[in-house]
Amino acid sequence: MSHTAPAAPGFFDQPRAVWATAFACMVGFMSIGLVDPILTSIAAGLHASPAQVSLLFTSYFFVTSVMMLVTGFVSSRLGARPTLLLGAALIVVFAALSGLSDSVTELVLFRGGWGLGNAFFVVTALSVLVAVAKGGTSRAVLLYEAAMGIGLSGGPLLGAALGHHSWRWPFFGTATLMAVGFVSIALFLPRLPRPAQKVSLTAPLKALKHPGLLTVAVGAFFYYFAFFTVLAFAPFVLDMAPTATGAIFFGWGVLLALFSVFVAPRAEARFGLIPVVTVCLAFMAVLLVVMGVAPREVVAGCIVLSGAVMGVCNTLFTELALEVSDVPRPVASAGYNFLRWFAGVIAPFAVPKIAEAAGVPMAFGVAAVAALLAPAVFALRRRHLERPHAAAPAAGPAPVLAAVDGSALDAAVLDRAAALARAAGRPVLALHLRLDEVAGDERVTLEDAATAERIVGAALQRLQAAGVDAQARVLSAAAGAAAREAAALADALKAPQLVVGARHRHDPDDARHGSFSAALAALGQPPGRLVVVGGDAAPTPLRPRTA
Repeated sequence: MSHTAPAAPGFFDQPRAVWATAFACMVGFMSIGLVDPILTSIAAGLHASPAQVSLLFTSYFFVTSVMMLVTGFVSSRLGARPTLLLGAALIVVFAALSGLSDSVTELVLFRGGWGLGNAFFVVTALSVLVAVAKGGTSRAVLLYEAAMGIGLSGGPLLGAALGHHSWRWPFFGTATLMAVGFVSIALFLPRLPRPAQKVSLTAPLKALKHPGLLTVAVGAFFYYFAFFTVLAFAPFVLDMAPTATGAIFFGWGVLLALFSVFVAPRAEARFGLIPVVTVCLAFMAVLLVVMGVAPREVVAGCIVLSGAVMGVCNTLFTELALEVSDVPRPVASAGYNFLRWFAGVIAPFAVPKIAEAAGVPMAFGVAAVAALLAPAVFALRRRHLERPHAAAPAAGPAPVLAAVDGSALDAAVLDRAAALARAAGRPVLALHLRLDEVAGDERVTLEDAATAERIVGAALQRLQAAGVDAQARVLSAAAGAAAREAAALADALKAPQLVVGARHRHDPDDARHGSFSAALAALGQPPGRLVVVGGDAAPTPLRPRTA
């Protein structure tokens, strides 16, 4: 609900430091799907079994998982720019060494070093973009999401294109691209202030003592067990040429990125976070069972479809993890990522071993059970996941709610709310929602507190000038939960009307998150409560009350 920039810079109107960081982000995300098209080629070239080759994921995510406990400690002391450069340099070195490996053992060890670099890089990339991008946090998040989408979908294509010649080439290609990113960051990214607060080494583990965060992290572990079964084991079931496997995982990456950014907030707004996650993981379990018994053409289709499920789940799991406790977000993120990434340590090795011992259907069956265990954990510990709502104000006439977002429609919304309130002898509560958005593994607030206060301050001035008793409130909510938070407050206050603006045309936030007014309508408000002020409605001047 933040539309405060009257003339935001164009998407491409950014400093060179932004493009250097975004390019390196894209290369970093490429590493997730880069090796999928070449897993079978690596196995043939190094005379290794699927379980041995799958250790590429195990070593990578073991180091990544453990380093989640350390990266906050390091980056809060070194600063964002040195940490980013350290991560990029490690990726360059270990990606190149991976391409030079002469045994699967060497390759597994070097992939672990690559995971170390990626842990340092990813933990700081978004904060750097937020610090240097023009157009505010929302624009930085959009750039990060674009880099993530291109990287996730482009990684399998790069791996396929270069892997067609040799399994070594994708590693050399990644090293070269990240070297370009390293030089660009070193040249164009200025020094940034160090974080004001340092993170201790033990803080992430202490954060997991919170029952809500621990519940989400355990559920995420089971979900990511299923995730890595698709990523690390399914290519062996396909047993296709690198180009074919790359095309399949390109489709997977495209759906993952699109559903993460555009579908997850809309689905949450309409149905709620836990129900959406439950349905998605039930569907994921069905896909996994089908993969275990179907011909490889059907397996290929299931892999692509799983990208859609994973896109929704990735976003909603991260959102839940970073809102369920009062632990500072960087610390909560580190603890959560430590536990969930451990699924990437176990699943890539365990699932091929299960397949060797009991067959492919059993291996996928175990992954399907893991997918179902995640919502089961949430159901058993649901009370730890409940979100507290803002307390209602003191007793008095129920107010008319007016949702304001700093856009040109605020005047019309406030005037309509004032007219309704005056006719019924009620006060008006101006409500503004500071939206959070999930980007990758982080959740960021799209608007600073000062901007939110200016929005509600301007609303109060307009209402008071019209002679209406008025109060204001600012609530923080994830983009997908904003409509539910507003509806819950209206229920708690027994508000007779909730006045909101219509969909903002050509607005990137509405394009990504969906219309706030449409989400409220879809939730089913009591008759007469929801009042939508049209986009072309002109504000009606209100005369102050006379004595």
